[in-house]
Amino acid sequence: MVAPVLAVRLGGFSHMMVTLVTAGCCGLLYFILSFRVVQLRLAHKINFGDGGHDRLMSRIRAHANFAEYVPIVLILMGLIEMRTGVTEMLTSTGVLLFLLRIVHAIGMGRASPNPFRVAGAAGTWIILIGLSVWAIFLAYSHHAYALPPAV
Repeated sequence: MVAPVLAVRLGGFSHMMVTLVTAGCCGLLYFILSFRVVQLRLAHKINFGDGGHDRLMSRIRAHANFAEYVPIVLILMGLIEMRTGVTEMLTSTGVLLFLLRIVHAIGMGRASPNPFRVAGAAGTWIILIGLSVWAIFLAYSHHAYALPPAV
């Protein structure tokens, strides 16, 4: 009974198109990053760790870094979209996140420091900070969406 009430009060979960498309694209990219790790593991017959191979280590870290940052960004995007609906800012953020994660993965395969890795990491941090501030602002500025107190 609570889920339908939340869906009605927050604009409905079915309207989260920006977050849904961003998550879908990011899911495909995550698969590609995973597959690239598996390719090198099979080629070098390495089951665990990086076996001392720098190229494998960089792929493992690109995959892990994606897993560390993208979920919280998607959660923030989804919560913001539930509060505001689809906005140009949120749509741009989703596209930019996806592109920055590609750029970061490219940079992880190159000698450090390099502009791809820096741009991917810094851009992701800026998105994370921006969405976090936006979420906090929305939490304190949209009292119309507040749920009734628990009985």
